[in-house]
Amino acid sequence: MAENTATLPAVRRTHRMPLSKRLPLVFLALLVFAGVFGPLLAPYDPTATNSSEALSPPSLAHWFGTDQLGRDVFSRTLAATRTDLLVGAVAVSISLVLGTMIGALAGWRGGRMDVVLGRFVDSIMAFPLFVLAVGIAAGLGNSLTSVIVATAIVNLPFYARAVRFEVARRRNAGWVEAALLARIPPVKIVTFHILPNLVALLATQSSLNMGWAILNAAGLSFIGLGIRPPEAEWGIMVADGASYIFSGEWWVFTFPGLALMSAVLIFTRAGDALRQLLDPRSK
Repeated sequence: MAENTATLPAVRRTHRMPLSKRLPLVFLALLVFAGVFGPLLAPYDPTATNSSEALSPPSLAHWFGTDQLGRDVFSRTLAATRTDLLVGAVAVSISLVLGTMIGALAGWRGGRMDVVLGRFVDSIMAFPLFVLAVGIAAGLGNSLTSVIVATAIVNLPFYARAVRFEVARRRNAGWVEAALLARIPPVKIVTFHILPNLVALLATQSSLNMGWAILNAAGLSFIGLGIRPPEAEWGIMVADGASYIFSGEWWVFTFPGLALMSAVLIFTRAGDALRQLLDPRSK
């Protein structure tokens, strides 16, 4: 009997990210949009005071009410979105670049260089991170720059350790040895061949650190070591509304607090979604 050699057409399988993974990316896009264009769309000047409307509850005129100086809470919340996202983005970018350089150097060179850089990273991790950030910000003075520097330093070890491990693991791979035999400089091997394989890892870590950086900046501002009033910032707004917790003016601290909590949650969930999107092994 002749065998039937006909084959069924191959079924093409496509990977679709679940809705639970796509939603954080959508919310992340909306958050970035609010940070970029929100202050331009704010109905009021976020720093303009009006004593006659102080502590007005939420209404059609002031969606989130007003604070103790009569400033529109909704407008200030939108303006604070840009401030906190800017602090987080700059701080995470600095820690990403410096941490990647330190980790790549330690992982590639090994030996004494690895020990020295490892001790430096361990010395940062030896302190509770927020306590270390408080110390750095207190030493530099309460300003936007000090918040960025403090946040960047405490985030640096996460990148340095991750990159150091991955570079050291790939250093003795066959294709790396072949590249060295071809007289390709080690800097090019690390930069153009090893680090591109870490994009998913670094993107995920950056998203997670963005949430922590925003929370750290808000915490420093809350205790008076961060951005100075009257600048609109979530930590400052929550601190201003803390004295009204028991007097009934709940809107002064509730809306900026919810904005801060939502931003941290969005970046945390977006990190997992980015990992699944960028890492082929997760598909």
